[in-house]
This record gives sequence, C-alpha cells and structure tokens, in this order.
Amino acid sequence: MRRNFTYTFSWILILAMAISLNCAFALSPKSPKRLPKTDTINYFPLKKKAKKSPLNFTLPPIHPGIISSTKLVVPRADDKLLSSVEVYPNPIMADQINVKYTLSRNSNVTIKMVDVLGNDVITLFSQRVEPGEQVLNRPLSNKLNRGFYFIRVVAGTESVIKRISLL
Repeated sequence: MRRNFTYTFSWILILAMAISLNCAFALSPKSPKRLPKTDTINYFPLKKKAKKSPLNFTLPPIHPGIISSTKLVVPRADDKLLSSVEVYPNPIMADQINVKYTLSRNSNVTIKMVDVLGNDVITLFSQRVEPGEQVLNRPLSNKLNRGFYFIRVVAGTESVIKRISLL
C-alpha cells in the first residue's frame, strides 16, 4: 500500500514539474520573435510589455563529451602470461595428477592444491620456468580425503583456478 502511494505520488510530482517547466518556457520573455504558434495553446494571454518572470532561467549549454588526448594501452590476448591450463585426469582415481599449461615468457610458477575453503593443502610445484608448454606430473599422497579440490596455478600476477574431484 505504501509503495503504491509512493509511486503514484512520484509520477504526479514529475508530471507537475514537467507542466510547470513547459509553461515557464512558453512564457519566456527572451523569445527572439513572437510568431503565432499553431501547435501551442496559450492559457494566459501574452502582454505587449513582457515583465520579468520569477521563473525566468536558462539551462547551461550542452557540450559534447570531453575528448582526451591520452592513449589507453589495452592489453591484447597475446600479452597473457599464462594460458591453456589443463588438469587431468578429472576425477582423479589414481595417485597421480597432471597439469599442462603454457607460458609466454619466463616467470615464477606456483601450483598448489587448495581445499573448498581456500586453505592450501599441498604445494605441487614452485620454480622459475622457461616460456613454452609445460607438463607437470606429480604423485598424490594417500592421506588426502575424497572430495572437491582446486588447483591454483599462479604465474607472475596472473592466476588460474581449476576444480578437480578426488575419488
């Protein structure tokens, strides 16, 4: 009920403001030349001598958007340091995990297994790696519980997270 009243009151207020602005512009004394208007109805007869209206105001001019001369450097897809990360087999039934990824330049790479809460379980790999396609084969300990885990591959400032399930 209250929301309906608010919407109705808002629309009535907007309509009243639009009508008052329309009347203010129609009665503006600064019109360059008064020509008879065929599409408008004057509710108040215009006087020969126009008095200053308290509603006389002008809106600021509309300027086109400011054009900046600075150039933005947008990184291309080729500039990605870490790409095409694959974790297999998924689901993991054996005691080994394989991670394949591609680096575009030298970088420190860290590969960690993380649980659902974000806690580090195992650090699988942490070294400086040359560019190109890399494959990591690591055995997993039998102490891990069944469930969902995430493999987080971090290279430089980039990070890729893949979900795996351990059976």
